[in-house]
Amino acid sequence: MSEATADTNVAADELRAFLERIERLEEEKKTIADDIKDVYGEAKGRGYDTKVIRKIVSLRKQDVNERQEHEAILELYLQALGMA
Repeated sequence: MSEATADTNVAADELRAFLERIERLEEEKKTIADDIKDVYGEAKGRGYDTKVIRKIVSLRKQDVNERQEHEAILELYLQALGMA
């Protein structure tokens, strides 16, 4: 076996390993997404507004300063449009 063939086999094995890891993680991601969907369904079944819950989840991910800045800009825009 030539050195080039050995290098190709190693690269192919490494590439295959990366692909298999990605595929496993994609499957885990799908499972987690399904679990999250189920939790939202449970919340909806209990009478909660899931759009509001999604917004709260989004807000909680943001940095406090970033969130305050977005809220201030939103308030400014709403006032400009006569909606506040």
